[in-house]
Amino acid sequence: MKNARMRMLILCLAGTGLIALVLFLAAGTVRYWQAWVYLAVNGIAAVPYVRYLLDNPRLLEARMKAGPTAEQRSVQKGITLLGFISIVVAFIVPGLDDRFGWSNVPPWLVVTGDLLIVAGMLMVYRVVKENPFGAATVGVVEDQRVVSTGPYGVVRNPMYASALVYLIGMPLALGSYWTLIPSAITVLGLVWRLLDEENFLAQNLPGYTEYCTRVRWHLVPLIF
Repeated sequence: MKNARMRMLILCLAGTGLIALVLFLAAGTVRYWQAWVYLAVNGIAAVPYVRYLLDNPRLLEARMKAGPTAEQRSVQKGITLLGFISIVVAFIVPGLDDRFGWSNVPPWLVVTGDLLIVAGMLMVYRVVKENPFGAATVGVVEDQRVVSTGPYGVVRNPMYASALVYLIGMPLALGSYWTLIPSAITVLGLVWRLLDEENFLAQNLPGYTEYCTRVRWHLVPLIF
């Protein structure tokens, strides 16, 4: 358990450091105030989520098994790899945008983006509290059941809905309209992933088909 917690903390710190490195290298300077604010807001907003995982060993292990190599099915390996590439690009573009002055995002919109970052992270925290089977990979584990309460009573994929809010906020928080393009590509990847995941769960998780008849919306209520 201590090793899992330590790995989680190291991954969080290493991930933040890597994102900072990519942003500032692409910008060619550390005088990129939107990036500093984003890193601070993101780090603080992630605290409830990280603390909850550290207190729940089973969920911690499930969330740490992520990425293309952790997926069991080829289609999800491909989707995850493409998603990883698009999110890396989404951190390179804002740095380049800051360096070359492609966008002129007003401070109030930057703050709005930071608020969406906070909202997205709090939504993630709410989702993992509701779903003890919330793995980072697509699959079904022993004794898994359908979760239909809380955010799962609103949309079928609230974790991806959280990511949607985050991916809208991130380009604005980093002061880059152009970053909306790789963010949009990442969202399309999420839609592909969730549709495949729903099909998989309908075939392999008892009660999931009935759940889908009760909860109509995949990602955004009244829209999709």
